[in-house]
Amino acid sequence: MYTNLSRILHYNSAMDFLKLVQHRRSVRAYREDPVPPDLLTSCLEAARLAPSATNSQPWHFIVVTDTEVRSRIAELTRLPGSRMNAFAAQAPVIIAVVAEPPRLVTQIGALLQKTPFYLLDIGIAAEHLCLRAAEAGLGTCMIGWFDEKKVASLLGIPKGSGLHRRRVSLLITLGYPADAPREAKRKPLQSIVSYERYGGEGN
Repeated sequence: MYTNLSRILHYNSAMDFLKLVQHRRSVRAYREDPVPPDLLTSCLEAARLAPSATNSQPWHFIVVTDTEVRSRIAELTRLPGSRMNAFAAQAPVIIAVVAEPPRLVTQIGALLQKTPFYLLDIGIAAEHLCLRAAEAGLGTCMIGWFDEKKVASLLGIPKGSGLHRRRVSLLITLGYPADAPREAKRKPLQSIVSYERYGGEGN
């Protein structure tokens, strides 16, 4: 009986998670309502619990709610004469995700494998944060285009050098969506999955 109950709970949990993933969207229009501190903290806690290579946890999150600083950061996400990322100025919270130097063993592995593991870790942590936000009724959007040097200077991030260099890898806008989320277009599962070998068909 215990086994059956565990299977039922596991099934329901899996279904709830899939619904959450389907619900999450990149939000590009925000209401002015502030984000409650407890919800903001829970989003950051979700990011904190993310896995990382050799448990390096190579991240630091700078939460920006000050109106003037947010406005300046938002301006640094735009191309001159372009409307790209103009929505960033609406978000009541902008979170800068700073890549901290990972452990030496992780850096050595990254060099040997020619894979920047810390960026994979940052992505996982950021998605943890965004999924928790979606669960709480908040909206997020990850922004990769911005003037990194100016953002780093504005936020007082120590430069470092070599293996100890810090980078602003990502900006995340956070707030209550102003509009209902649009349905995301995704490739069908059969076009992105193979079995046993590339292009191999499943049963």
